[in-house]
Amino acid sequence: MNTIQPETPHANPRREVDRWLGNYSEDHRNSTNILVHWICVPLILWTVIALLWLVPVPAALGRTGLWAGVGMFLALMFYLRLSRPLGFAMLAVFVLLGLITEALFRALGTTQLLWLAIAVFVLAWIAQFVGHKIEGKKPSFLTDIAYLLIGPAWIVAKIMRKLGIAY
Repeated sequence: MNTIQPETPHANPRREVDRWLGNYSEDHRNSTNILVHWICVPLILWTVIALLWLVPVPAALGRTGLWAGVGMFLALMFYLRLSRPLGFAMLAVFVLLGLITEALFRALGTTQLLWLAIAVFVLAWIAQFVGHKIEGKKPSFLTDIAYLLIGPAWIVAKIMRKLGIAY
């Protein structure tokens, strides 16, 4: 009797994280577009954190920045599921961006931080679309929204590779 065996994690030699990052790389081969992404992806990630930071938090639930923390935690769970080393590297990125956001919040206040985050968000996305126009390919997230999470991981994975750290 022949039975179909379920696929084991080792049946496919290419890990899920490698598939995500490899597919993302396929849409990012032009050197100008890659440079735009190295600048704009971290900026966009920061703006999302900053904008979530500014969402009001009921006093009974916690303090300013709670929603940013929740968002970073949920994204971290996604990254850790893909790869522990990459997840821990993204944790370091989130801590750094959280500290920057807290400092800017204290220095600028709610309204100025809001306008700064909106301005950076809009300009960074314009640059991203210009980069993709130069590349001649549409942004990856238009095929799967999860690629919005893969962009930051793609940059961090490249840094890890340059440092000789396996992701």
